Amino acid sequence: MSTVIEQAVQARLVASAPQMETVPATLRYDREDPFAVRMAFPPPATLEGNEVSWAFSRELLTAGVDGPAGVGDVRVRPFGFDRTVLEFHAPEGVAMVHIRTSEVRRFLKRVQGMVPRGREHIYLDLDHNLAELLRDAC
Repeated sequence: MSTVIEQAVQARLVASAPQMETVPATLRYDREDPFAVRMAFPPPATLEGNEVSWAFSRELLTAGVDGPAGVGDVRVRPFGFDRTVLEFHAPEGVAMVHIRTSEVRRFLKRVQGMVPRGREHIYLDLDHNLAELLRDAC
């Protein structure tokens, strides 16, 4: 059984112009990092021309589907009937994308099936992580 879930989504990039550009993006969840979700944007969708990936908590995405969530670099909130807005804050500026809420909910349902909420700690390899932290300490 795979320990990774990837789901392609169509993200609508909100720009200062009235038109929204649709860009491909990928939501990714890895059971080996059970508290995190990643959203990746391909090179053509970024200012630098390199793939950009944002990591944020699974809990943030879950909460943001139903109400405003987040105060840091990533913020999530519902918008209209079937849209979820993700805001990515960086020193260069803010990127805001709209995704169909149904796609986000489908992704979260798949994640829940792999690692139920509240059970994430079972999938952490604390011995390995502690060894990595202490590796350079001696």
